[in-house]
Amino acid sequence: MNRPAPVEISYENMRFLITHNPTNATLNKFTEELKKYGVTTLVRVCDATYDKAPVEKEGIHVLMHFF
Repeated sequence: MNRPAPVEISYENMRFLITHNPTNATLNKFTEELKKYGVTTLVRVCDATYDKAPVEKEGIHVLMHFF
């Protein structure tokens, strides 16, 4: 399945990267993409579809946000 490319949005001194939700099978590529953009904090805004431990092992903080 083809996924849309990440979209980067800047607002004042903040940057946001909007991405698809990965699965455990696609997590390595997803993490590489996050690192390429310099992501340091990941905020989940949908149900978890992957184990966050490998992402955090790469130095990226993972937070859950519920509406």
